[in-house]
Amino acid sequence: MGFHEGICNHFSAVIPGEDDRFLINPHGYHWSEIRAGDLVEVDADGNALDGKEPPEPTAFFIHYHIHRLVPNAKVVLHTHMPYATALTMLEDGRLEPTLQTSLKFYDAVAYDDLYNGLALDDSEGQRIAAALGTGKRVAFLANHGVVVTGQSIAHAFDDLYYLERACQAQVIAMSTGRPMRRIPQDVARMTADQMSSDSERAQAVRHFEALKRILDREEPEYRD
Repeated sequence: MGFHEGICNHFSAVIPGEDDRFLINPHGYHWSEIRAGDLVEVDADGNALDGKEPPEPTAFFIHYHIHRLVPNAKVVLHTHMPYATALTMLEDGRLEPTLQTSLKFYDAVAYDDLYNGLALDDSEGQRIAAALGTGKRVAFLANHGVVVTGQSIAHAFDDLYYLERACQAQVIAMSTGRPMRRIPQDVARMTADQMSSDSERAQAVRHFEALKRILDREEPEYRD
């Protein structure tokens, strides 16, 4: 889907029943070649307990602290996907309530407006986790990219997908130079509440199941 950037970017999921261990993609692998058996199990000290390659250092510092400090972050997806990242490059870049899809993230986005180089120490992950707090699912990282969290892989990926679609539409609209039409706050809040209903959240699971069916037809080796 074009969410990757070379062999960079990373995704992780807490192992069910284990608060201090998670699975993460190995360093040096393109996303398209990673199989289930390539995922790395990492402990709280960053040690690779199982897998071919340890994770990238920045991956541990970002993902470990978010998993540790944000209760609902059972899954953490970090990408430099182009349209969302483009908004992080703008002064006061924000996801605006100007599209129905954007309202899925109304009051659910945190903004870390301090870029401080590569995330190679504990402070970076701790700062991102603090920005997410207990009520945000998404963090825009200034001059960097985005982090999307969720309680399940299906819900986190669904958010990642629709976040990029919302950002893409916003960047295209901004490129016209015409004023954007903001949705009134009360309507934005109502729509966000509608989108968080159980029936709407079930859509995320159906979306993810559909993607797995496509993989089963086109690239069944992903399960290896």
